[in-house]
Amino acid sequence: MTLKKPSVVLIDLDGTLVDSVPDLAWVTDQMLDSFNLPPRGETKVRKWVGNGVKSLVKRALTDQLDGEPEPDLLDKAIPVFMSLYEQHACVESTLYPGVKQGLAWLKQQRIRLGCVTNKDARFTLPILDKLGIHDDFDIVISGDTLPRKKPDPAPLLHGAEFFGVTPDKAMMIGDSVSDVKASRAAGFSIVCVSYGYNHGADIRTMEPDAVIDTFAELESLF
Repeated sequence: MTLKKPSVVLIDLDGTLVDSVPDLAWVTDQMLDSFNLPPRGETKVRKWVGNGVKSLVKRALTDQLDGEPEPDLLDKAIPVFMSLYEQHACVESTLYPGVKQGLAWLKQQRIRLGCVTNKDARFTLPILDKLGIHDDFDIVISGDTLPRKKPDPAPLLHGAEFFGVTPDKAMMIGDSVSDVKASRAAGFSIVCVSYGYNHGADIRTMEPDAVIDTFAELESLF
């Protein structure tokens, strides 16, 4: 499929640029251990990430995708998770294959880049720095930058406004249903990676404009 080349591309972090699950799983299990709960392991955590820390902690405490723990337990668990993750946000996390090549190609095309994630800035920025891609982005919109997160379109519209472009000239690259919903609501085109998290579901069922297996395939879309 041939797509119109955008002026701006906003890119999701977890499951799109970075495989952060090894660190998130370690932190999750350490948090659970502090409450004498059993570990959940990387396989389960891989299906739970993508909607922010609060959702991940809820899922870990209940061992369910849509579980609701006791409010008191949740209130105690979130600060424990945050403290652990600050120390262990990018120990085992890695860039996916082709990410640096794809980012370099986008910049060669004079396409301006932003990162849009539901992860808080205090975790996002160190990960981007450590993995050597922070300077590829003109703006980083984290989960605590605005009052609303994806799948709300607000972060994407904020990015378009920052770059001074209309939504029809902007594209989102992501891995999840939240990315697709936010893009459609904002009027962005949306390309998804096939390898992301998306709670274990095939992202093709959400009918993004295109699906790629690696960032190296981006240039074949335009």
